[in-house]
Amino acid sequence: VQLQASGGGLVQAGGSLRLSCAARRIILSVFTASNLAWYRQAPGKERELVAVIHSGVTTTYAESVKGRFTISKDNAKRALYLQMNSLKAEDTAVYYCNVRTAELADYWGQGTQVTVSS
Repeated sequence: VQLQASGGGLVQAGGSLRLSCAARRIILSVFTASNLAWYRQAPGKERELVAVIHSGVTTTYAESVKGRFTISKDNAKRALYLQMNSLKAEDTAVYYCNVRTAELADYWGQGTQVTVSS
């Protein structure tokens, strides 16, 4: 499985960005059954979970992004998205997409930098 994240950049506080993650070398049934997530890691901090779609059914968000971020996916495109609105300086981090299969195999994208200027 290969994951390619994109969409990061520099944005002013209050602005929006949409991150995308393209999954390759993964069959559709595995993709749809997997947990699909976005994590982030700020300088000097541990990687933290931002949002996850559990086996294509329910979603969970970190408290810090609830009401501002929306995770979604497109099974046909094997793509994962993160719509980020009302961005804050504390959202600045490298964002990583993650696929965890039903067999608990973990795959990571290369990360995309999001910088929010205040």
